[in-house]
Amino acid sequence: MKKKINKILYISQEICPYLPESEIANMCRYLPQAMQDRGKETRTFMPKFGAINERRNQLHEVIRLSGMNLIIDDTDHPLIIKVASIQAARLQVYFIDNDDYFHRKNTVVDEAGKEYEDNDERTIFFVRGVMETVKKLRWTPDIIHCSGWMTALAPLYIKKAYNQDPFFKNSKVIYSICNDAFKVPFRPLFADRLKLEGIEKKHVAQLKDKEIDYLTLSKFAIDNSDGVIQSTPVISQELINYMTEKKVKFVPYVKDEDYADEYLRFYDSLM
Repeated sequence: MKKKINKILYISQEICPYLPESEIANMCRYLPQAMQDRGKETRTFMPKFGAINERRNQLHEVIRLSGMNLIIDDTDHPLIIKVASIQAARLQVYFIDNDDYFHRKNTVVDEAGKEYEDNDERTIFFVRGVMETVKKLRWTPDIIHCSGWMTALAPLYIKKAYNQDPFFKNSKVIYSICNDAFKVPFRPLFADRLKLEGIEKKHVAQLKDKEIDYLTLSKFAIDNSDGVIQSTPVISQELINYMTEKKVKFVPYVKDEDYADEYLRFYDSLM
């Protein structure tokens, strides 16, 4: 008998109104609300980019969830958790924050449009921060839906580092591919920085000694996911070909007014 889906975790790179409207920001805003309207319990996370106005959006720190240090490349980075509510949607959003990674004025590029050199470490910190916070919440998601390249490591961590954790052991992971490619490849030591108990060399072998560009990172996310969704009208044809070759469970782009029910059917099919 298939398990009934009750709890859905959304890990999102951007959500409006906290960041400007875009295809991904709008979908990550309205999809959790649509699932709540269908009787599902949701939790939603995004990075606390410096571009987010804390006062206007009424963010506040959750002291009981903050205080942990995450070690990346032998350096401790304090994890700060903040929360805000989208009142019209009765939707609560958790923010992963850290002074080193997320207190700049912009999101993933600087004022000149140049991508931040440490975006590789920022995505590691963000994803691991979500995992640890969900454990502190003592909340067990049935489905984990990841949207945007900054969430691309979540499938790896869930399937390898947290696969025996009772909060994630039975979770199914979906990766949404969007039209949000970054241009500057990650730094050469990226695969080494992914180290965590449960992650072995073989798990990151396809990243070792390779240029970690958008396509490589996306393929890595696809390989560790239970299913993939095309969440914007246009995505890389190379990724579509890759999924076809790998026979990945895949949902092509669905028009806005129809996507929530289609996604829910896809969630159910994975259980």
